[in-house]
Formats: sequence, C-alpha cells, structure tokens
Amino acid sequence: MSLIVQKFGGSSVSDAEKLKHVAARVLAAQAAGNKVVVVVSAMGDTTDELIDLASSVTTNINGNREMDILLTAGERISMALLAMAINNLGFEARSFTGSQAGVITNSVHGKARIIDVTPGRIREAIDEGAIAIVAGFQGISQDTKDITTLGRGGSDTTGVALAAALKADECQIYTDVDGIYTTDPRVVPEAKKLDSITFEEMLEMASLGSKVLQIRSVEFAGKYKVKLRVLSSFEEEGDGTLITFEEKNNMEDPIISGIAFNRDEAKVSILGVPDKPGIAYQILGPIADANIDVDMIIQNVGAVGTTDFTFTVNRIDLSKALGILNEKVKGHVGAREVNGNDKIAKVSIVGVGMRSHVGVASQMFRTLSEEGINIDMISTSEIKISVLIDEKYLELAVRALHKAFGLDA
Repeated sequence: MSLIVQKFGGSSVSDAEKLKHVAARVLAAQAAGNKVVVVVSAMGDTTDELIDLASSVTTNINGNREMDILLTAGERISMALLAMAINNLGFEARSFTGSQAGVITNSVHGKARIIDVTPGRIREAIDEGAIAIVAGFQGISQDTKDITTLGRGGSDTTGVALAAALKADECQIYTDVDGIYTTDPRVVPEAKKLDSITFEEMLEMASLGSKVLQIRSVEFAGKYKVKLRVLSSFEEEGDGTLITFEEKNNMEDPIISGIAFNRDEAKVSILGVPDKPGIAYQILGPIADANIDVDMIIQNVGAVGTTDFTFTVNRIDLSKALGILNEKVKGHVGAREVNGNDKIAKVSIVGVGMRSHVGVASQMFRTLSEEGINIDMISTSEIKISVLIDEKYLELAVRALHKAFGLDA
C-alpha cells in the first residue's frame, strides 16, 4: 500500500462544489489502494479578504502574532469542510491544524521556516484507515509555542514537509494548471507541457518567477528526496509533470527546458561610491538588516577611484530600499547619487542542457538584439541565464526566446 500526500490550492477548494469534487478525488486515490494525507490552502481569496479585514482595523498587519492567528483561519475552514464532505460520503476523515500535525517552526511571524515535523497524530490516523486532512501554510513555534505562518504559497511547503516526514511515495501538488509548461501559456500560446523536469531546473524556474510552485517547497523536496508531481485539480486525465533527479540524455531533447520571467523586479543604483574594500557590505548590510532580498548585483567602474553599484529587489521593496540608502548609506560612504527604476522585468532561460552545450548565451543575446531589446543587467549560473530588460518588451522577449530555442516544436 502506497502513501501519498495530496496538496490542493485555493482555487481547487474555492466553493462547496469544488470541495465535493476534491473529496471525490481523494476517495478515488484511497480506493486505488493508497493511504492518503491531504493538505489544503484557504478557499479562493479568503487570505486576501482576511488581510483586507485586518487593514480596516489596524495599520500593523505584517509579521505579528495576531495576524498569523487570523490568517491561519482560512486553512482551518478548508480542512474542516473537506473532512465533513468526505465523512458525508460515508468515509472517515480527520482534520488537523498545522500544530496538531506536528509542523514545528522558528518564531518569525509571517515568514516562518519549518524546523521539524513530528507527524505522530497523522500517522496514527492513516494507520487506522482514516484520511488525514491538514491545514497548510501554518505551524507552531518551537520557542514561543505561538501559531506561525509560512508565507505566501506555504501550503506547498507543508505538503512536501509532511511527505518527507512520513516517507511518502509521492507528493502530488494539485493546482489550476495541468503541469509545468515551457513558459506561461498566457504569454506564449504555443508553450508545451513538460512530462518531467529536474529539481535543479524547477528550483531555478521557481526562483526566477514561475508561480506554479513555491520555491521553498522545491528546496525542501530536493533536500529530502521527495518525489514531486504537479497535476490539475480540474482535469481527471493526464500524469501532470514529474519533478525528478534524473537528467535525460536524449540528444533530441531541447537544450533549454523553459523560459521564466518576473514582472516584480525593481533596480536600485548607488552611484559614485568610493572604490575600496568593504564597500559592497556597507551598501548591502543595511538592506539585509531590513529583511529585503537582493537578486542581481553588478558593480561597474565609475570615475577615477569610484564605482557604481546596482542591484535588484522585489518591486514592493523599492521605496524601502531607496529610503535606507538615502538615510543610512549615501552620506556614510560618500556616494554621489541614489536612484531606482521599477519599470523593468527579468527574463531567464533555464536548462540542464546548458552544461554540455556552448553558444547558449550568444544565441539568447542575438535573439534579443534582433528584436531591438536592450539588456540592462545579466546574471548567470550553471543552468540559467537571466537578463534585466525594459518591462514593455517582456512578452516580446519571452515569445522570441521560446521560438529561438525550439520550445514551440
């Protein structure tokens, strides 16, 4: 008998009829001879509605104890209703909050990280023939014993963490798409669904803007060797996309597996900085202290004895980053100017085939040049190349690169 963990997102459980549909799918998996654990997100837009409600009574809505308690209510509603729907069909289901399921986290509210999972009650339930329904996105602090949340998309991480702790045969992520595509089909209608993709590629795709899986869930799956599959909640047929450690060696496979993009980037530049050791830390240290994630970084030689330092942040952090640089860094390091630009976007090509093929970068740059698209910044790793461009050229760039690398075929 196999043990599978199924995770259903908010769009999959957005109303009573969809909850009943999920109940039927879960029971079908059990009828096929599996022990089943289910992780659910909040129904539809419940989380956003709770945030709006909180905003109507306070301005302090980020990273605090009471906000986490409020937001976890959405997943608790879903878990209880799904358990009721299954019980109503004559089968046993038991619902568990994150803390009841043994999801133990650090004490950072709003962005907690999982430290351990002790799923004793979950294992007991499934060993007794019940279906365990777990509220995603939440856990309990190891130190304070307070309820915590894992950040946006945290239900994916809950599912993978439970699969790892239970040594499940597979973790299935059910969402509103039927797998991982070569790029967003809304931008490129010719985009193809991938039968499989490596964890390395999926990790890069998730980090570079692909919204199908939360990046931390992919990291968790890779670390604990959890077999991961993305499937559609609404289509009964199809095997989805398997995320695997195995790399294909078929010569006909494309060099590039996918094109990722991110519209949420903003560029920050601090100009005329003294060119001396430690200057990068003096600039980025205060940014890190403010819990602002930095992505691409470029340092260019400026006038004699100076340098220009440019990096990217999430667009919502731009004003905060500019404020920190102007108030704490510019005068301290003797910089000439600080400026920002939120009209940019990042486009990336990803593929393990880049390891064994030359000329990938030049083909990417030639393709963009032929479309008249200027490159502002470049970042590379072993299996990806990212460029920063004007956001008005984003969709043109994605379509051109998708065709140039044969992903339309």
